[in-house]
Amino acid sequence: MPHPADYRALHTTLLEDMYGELLFHYTTYGADVPDFAAAVDADRVASFADLRREAARQADDWARFHDGSMAAGLFGEAEYTYERVYRMGEFTLSRMPPSFRLREENHIGEVVSAADGRLAYCKTFRLSPAQSKRGHLLSCLDAHDWDLLATVRALGTSATQLARRIDAAGFTGLLRRDVVARLDRTGRRTDRRGVSGT
Repeated sequence: MPHPADYRALHTTLLEDMYGELLFHYTTYGADVPDFAAAVDADRVASFADLRREAARQADDWARFHDGSMAAGLFGEAEYTYERVYRMGEFTLSRMPPSFRLREENHIGEVVSAADGRLAYCKTFRLSPAQSKRGHLLSCLDAHDWDLLATVRALGTSATQLARRIDAAGFTGLLRRDVVARLDRTGRRTDRRGVSGT
């Protein structure tokens, strides 16, 4: 947010939109959530300069924790594309689809940016590994125009394995049943001959 007052106005919405279920779940726990308060060692403070140094150390520690633990996958080596959705005055709302990298953090979200590129608002969701796998499979199918054999080659897998992945991901309903069954039969037949299911 550009200013703390902007965040304060949206704080309740942020909690309800992004963490409602989590907050409800955590209320069932017996122990209190630890406080994230700054801890200044009184023995290290003998002057205002010492206090400023300790406050700066706390700010640095929080920044390292935030960037390293909380948002490492969001700000790391991730590449994002932005799809412009809406423009109002000098502000643009864009979607931020993930690249669906396997075995890495993937985030999906939206951003509002000013005409000069300044970020005015950013909301992201971290995808679970299962969501990332499903998204990766869908993006591969889409990239190959839903040609199953082309997708098999691109993924370096067999036809049987692709048919199983489609079924396990819950996408069988997106394809004609006879097409997936034929792909599975083709894969099993060629697998028995020791040849890739392509």
